Amino acid sequence: MSHQPDQFSHQRQPAIKAYHEEAAQAWDCGGRDYDNISFGVSDALAHAAQRLNPRPGQQILDVATGTGWTARNAARADAHVTGIDIASELLRVAAELSAHIQPGITFQRADAEDLPFEDASFDGVISTFGVMFAAHQEQAARELGRVCRKGGRLSLAVWDAGGTVREFLGIIGAHSGAPAPDPSPLAWGDPDHVRSLLGDDFELWFEPGINNHYFDTVEDAWEWYVRGFGPMRQVIGNLTPDGQAAFRKDIDRYHGKFASDVGLHIRREYLVILGRRKG
Repeated sequence: MSHQPDQFSHQRQPAIKAYHEEAAQAWDCGGRDYDNISFGVSDALAHAAQRLNPRPGQQILDVATGTGWTARNAARADAHVTGIDIASELLRVAAELSAHIQPGITFQRADAEDLPFEDASFDGVISTFGVMFAAHQEQAARELGRVCRKGGRLSLAVWDAGGTVREFLGIIGAHSGAPAPDPSPLAWGDPDHVRSLLGDDFELWFEPGINNHYFDTVEDAWEWYVRGFGPMRQVIGNLTPDGQAAFRKDIDRYHGKFASDVGLHIRREYLVILGRRKG
């Protein structure tokens, strides 16, 4: 059975790294509307899940599951899926949205840098635009390898290191006033960097893709992200009215670059990292 929302309690949850708690609060700001953010990148989420190619009865781990979109994709094959995240409110939503799935998906609060599972627990591990945001990339990468069994598969969707998402995240970072993370989460979009993180544990392959997202207007895009994208909601809440206006101007200018005759067509470059666990 999948966990229902009232089954989440801090007493029964593994500890989250203190330096991830602020990020957890930011992602939680989107609440149920964060599922619409996943809808906007759903072609990339499906790409990663299809490449994972889970089989009936396999044990699959979805790291940084959010509202469970990728966990549900993996469960389509009758696999036994566990989804973890640092954001407790998103996990509550994930449990609600996944209650109809059989076999049931297990959701629990856990940190990608300290997964609460035994070595070689999973036949496949997936993360879609999730583990890339862990603060300590080497530790998160070690955990991915630790919990994946010999011959098991890995599938990670990450944003391209030099793609258009760099500008979008850069705008959010500039208006947040927070120092840029070092290394950048976008470093996961560099195959050489990924080989340094995962190459000891996995044979690796890389498959690029383009995420396609559509809006009628820049106003529609703004409202979409303000409702569901927690990091944007958090930044807006910390800005003065003038700061909010400047932030919106920059976001609208960014989205306006994707204007076409029928509205906005946003194209975001990403990379699917495919791995096979070495013996």
